[in-house]
Amino acid sequence: MSELRSLATVTTSQSPEMVLKIASEIRALPAGQNKVHMANGLAQLASRVDPGLPALQAVADTLAQALAEYPVPDTGGQPPMPYIDLAKLIRYEHVTTTLDDPLLAKAGLLLAAGDADVERADFTLKNLQGQDVTLSHLRGKVVLVNFWATWCGPCRLEMPDLDDLYSRFKSQGLVVLSITNEESSKVSTFVKGLGYHAPVLLDPDSQAAKRFHVENLPRSFVFNRKGKLVAIAVDQRSRRQFFEMLAAAGLHP
Repeated sequence: MSELRSLATVTTSQSPEMVLKIASEIRALPAGQNKVHMANGLAQLASRVDPGLPALQAVADTLAQALAEYPVPDTGGQPPMPYIDLAKLIRYEHVTTTLDDPLLAKAGLLLAAGDADVERADFTLKNLQGQDVTLSHLRGKVVLVNFWATWCGPCRLEMPDLDDLYSRFKSQGLVVLSITNEESSKVSTFVKGLGYHAPVLLDPDSQAAKRFHVENLPRSFVFNRKGKLVAIAVDQRSRRQFFEMLAAAGLHP
């Protein structure tokens, strides 16, 4: 479906209509592996273009329908990706589903366990000036941790918004920590050219990324002033979506 491939390039204003149209077309497909594949592809792309809750609910309904019609067997006791992606929509995009499937339930439990690990996680990483930054030492601040890389297109699209958020809310106690496992010289050149002001931390052995269960980029986490994890984004966010994440920690425009 060519529309699915082009979804990542649409504007935010166009995305709700396109997502709803694609979801409707997928629901009309005959049951089977292809329908699950298409519905799962839509689920992986839709939240990145910020189509809004009604469109995301349609995406979840489409994937749930495809899985109800054609359940995917587990792989080594683990939920297959379509169940994981539906669980992510439910947990992080706040949609609902009536699908009653033990693999979906297991996927939800795995996500919850991973998030609990993140809330307990700590790290000490060096910034581009060679100074140590420790996450647990930032209690009393609202902290947005963003994992990114210079080669990651969605990451680069987020960075102007992250920079704006940092400038706007710094006086209210916001700290943005942009974490990458790339070499210092490459990262320094990149952020200088971009005019990026938020602190950039180096995670050369990816230990912080592993503690945060980062499987793809970008990935963002918001901690409130007490160190509680209050919001997670598992892909690219728009400025509006970042505002929603910060609002969960008590920061408002």
